[in-house]
Amino acid sequence: MEIFLAIFAMFYQFGDAFAFLVIAAAGLAVIFGMMGIINLAHGEFIMCGAYVTAATARAGLPLPLAILCGALVAGIIGMALERTIIRHLYHRPLESIIATWGISLIATQGVLIVLGSTMSGIGTPFGSVVVGDRSYSVYRFVLMGAAVALLVGLYLLFYRTRFGVIARATIQRPQMARALGVDTRSIYGLTFGLGAALAGLAGGLYAPTMTMVPTMGSAFIVESFVTVVVGGADIFVGAAPAAAILAVIKAAMTAWYGQLFGQIGLLVTVILVIRILPGGLSTWIKHSSK
Repeated sequence: MEIFLAIFAMFYQFGDAFAFLVIAAAGLAVIFGMMGIINLAHGEFIMCGAYVTAATARAGLPLPLAILCGALVAGIIGMALERTIIRHLYHRPLESIIATWGISLIATQGVLIVLGSTMSGIGTPFGSVVVGDRSYSVYRFVLMGAAVALLVGLYLLFYRTRFGVIARATIQRPQMARALGVDTRSIYGLTFGLGAALAGLAGGLYAPTMTMVPTMGSAFIVESFVTVVVGGADIFVGAAPAAAILAVIKAAMTAWYGQLFGQIGLLVTVILVIRILPGGLSTWIKHSSK
């Protein structure tokens, strides 16, 4: 019985870490992994989704619809920023870093001035379940399922729909897509908006579990970049194995030595991957399969 409880606890910690990494990194994987924009405002899109989710949920909207509202608002803001700022910075990585960092500062300080240093949150739904002498949040299991559904949904979107084919073609060969009559400016805007919406979705999903402060997005940013860098450019080939490996490392290090060592384990892993596999896991997987 004790062995079963220990295995269940390890599975829970792994699943929780895996869900966090996948959900937090999905939006960044689209914007950074696919489009090449180093988006330092990723955490602020997450914060936007969380704040909108909390506000609409407290206004009486059911939590699933509130989460969708948070993702939608973040996506609309992302498309507006792409049209006014980001569109002029493609293939200019240094300028995109500075611009998105500036957006991050403006968003954080703007929310602090307008809404204050904290915002009333929403309680975690579904309660908890007791296994042995430990209590586990049911909502964390929901997040695990949401992470798997998100991976499947993104795969179907980009590989089984017309938009996905056009989006991948536009990002990989923009001149060829333009020559074939594709409105590449609109595709870039929609793709960036999708990445922002996914970030807002992450904020909405984790809004019931976190304290609502303007800097809450910083809790996601390191894990997001680490997952995308380890996974590589192909988010569908690399994201899932990268998140799984990092989840094992984070859960093990956190269980043995604490949260700080879990973060250190992630950073050491990304350093080793950059040194050994510069193209990330997706490049290595593709070459191994040939």
